[in-house]
Amino acid sequence: MLDDIKKGDVFPAIRNNRVDFYYKGGKLFSFDKRGFKTHIKYACVCDFDKDYIYKQELKNIKNIMNFVKGYERIKENCAHYSGIEAEEVGRIYQKFSYLNSNLNVVVLDIEVSFGARDEDRKQDRIDLLLLNKKEKRLRFYEVKDFSNKDIWSKKGTKPRVVGQIKRYKGQIGKNEGKIIDQYSSYINIVSELFGLELKKPEYVDREVCLLIFGFDIDQLQGRLKTLLEQDGSLKDIKYYRRGNVSGLKDLTVVWNRCN
Repeated sequence: MLDDIKKGDVFPAIRNNRVDFYYKGGKLFSFDKRGFKTHIKYACVCDFDKDYIYKQELKNIKNIMNFVKGYERIKENCAHYSGIEAEEVGRIYQKFSYLNSNLNVVVLDIEVSFGARDEDRKQDRIDLLLLNKKEKRLRFYEVKDFSNKDIWSKKGTKPRVVGQIKRYKGQIGKNEGKIIDQYSSYINIVSELFGLELKKPEYVDREVCLLIFGFDIDQLQGRLKTLLEQDGSLKDIKYYRRGNVSGLKDLTVVWNRCN
């Protein structure tokens, strides 16, 4: 797995007393004091050398008995279960992980958890946390696909994502010092684990930026243009639109558009 981490295919994220390892947006493994674990739906793989089998061959199927031997198949299963937005986050951290020392703006964390103020939710999760190394500044991003109904307003109402981002901003504003302290510790740990020289953050933006992706040129000039320019439904929040995230060369443009 270390080779995949160095290539950017697997993203390690530090949690409370564990490390989570993400692959193509899904949580591939977690590591805690008891060792590695993975979701049962990823681990249910068979040691068989072909894709299709006959009924009479079922008796010959054997489960893979360890993570090392089953690693590649577990990765395949993990990728199959990722949603479209998780996959897009995966494409971003694959290219712009904090392990890439040549970049100024990097992905420091994903699926950042905050305690939710709404009784109907136990936790809020913000999709993406970027670190601007030059500015020593953190900024959170919410990632939405063009098809996600949360970015579209109904007549007389704001899109749900507006309230979502405002809620996140309130949580960040109340916890700025704690966030900086936690990610200073986070950076200490990953620097020691992977031989990095990341500097600790000194600031965290209260703004949370919306990243909209997954549209073509016709959709951009049509419905999305109406949403962003004519309807004004997202005027209360910062946003950056990008049809294909895979085409990003540098996260600096994403950062600067949300200043």
